[in-house]
Amino acid sequence: MTQLLVVPFERPYLARALVELLLLGGLAAVVGVFVLLRRLAFLTDALTHTVFPGVVVGFLLGGQSGIFPGALVVACVAAGLFTLLAATRRVGEDAALAILLTGFFAVGVVLVSRRPSYTADLTAFLFGRVLTVRLSDIVATAVVAAVVLTSVAALRKELLLVAFDPESARAAGYRVAALDLALNLAIALVVVAAVRAVGTVLVIALIVVPAAAARLLSDRLVVVTAVAAVLGMGSGWLGLLVSYRISVDHGIRLATGATVVLVLVAAYLLALAAAAARARLGRRPARPGAAVAVGGSALDAPRPVAALGADARADGTQVASGTADPGSEAGPGTR
Repeated sequence: MTQLLVVPFERPYLARALVELLLLGGLAAVVGVFVLLRRLAFLTDALTHTVFPGVVVGFLLGGQSGIFPGALVVACVAAGLFTLLAATRRVGEDAALAILLTGFFAVGVVLVSRRPSYTADLTAFLFGRVLTVRLSDIVATAVVAAVVLTSVAALRKELLLVAFDPESARAAGYRVAALDLALNLAIALVVVAAVRAVGTVLVIALIVVPAAAARLLSDRLVVVTAVAAVLGMGSGWLGLLVSYRISVDHGIRLATGATVVLVLVAAYLLALAAAAARARLGRRPARPGAAVAVGGSALDAPRPVAALGADARADGTQVASGTADPGSEAGPGTR
């Protein structure tokens, strides 16, 4: 068993790929929980495409070492532009996303088409090459993970409050636009960190699928986050192992990044089957639109903060306080 599951990772390039996938799997899954709560899957997909010109420009100017900084600059610009456009009442969020996605991606395709090795470069940028990651890539991913996870932990209560009732959060004095920008930047950083490993296309699966699968298994936010992180890291390990074993033992070449995504999808289907089985046994099923529990409280779709019955700033286990009836409106002083 050890020969089958562990020994392959004694090879340096596989060990580096494994560390990179473990870091990305855990990081993307945690951020993905907030993406799921905010219903920002389309935004995440848009950001994966908007970083593409940054990847191309960075590669043209600095080679492989220029990919990360190029993608980082463009991702931050794209996140800022989306927040700005979404804050404009005359432009809806879906329209802002469509403008950014198509415009930035088209710029990237035009730039990469100028290179003789157009097809090979485009494939690498879009789908990544996790087996070629270097130690510097792992260090960059670790730094991004530390920054993003620290920021998300520090803003967890505020992000949750904005996720469930942005209007009441704004009335309570929270800077909703700044919190939106913080979450958008966190998503952008995850996309940038994953560019080298899985490319700008497959990273959407690392962010969304583990959180969606975990959501089917529990209503408690702490449990959902932990399960999503385990699924993300475990799928990275298993996908890398399956890709290697099939390639070596059977001579069938499998793209590692795509194999990891397929493992994630399989995990989601298993979670879906488990949720269905639990429903048949008479237990409360975990539905996509059902409440997510934070601590001992249940959080569901956006509703007035006063109706949630706890304080977002108190201890992080509940979202908002108030004694108003569920049908009452949250006043400016509601916290």
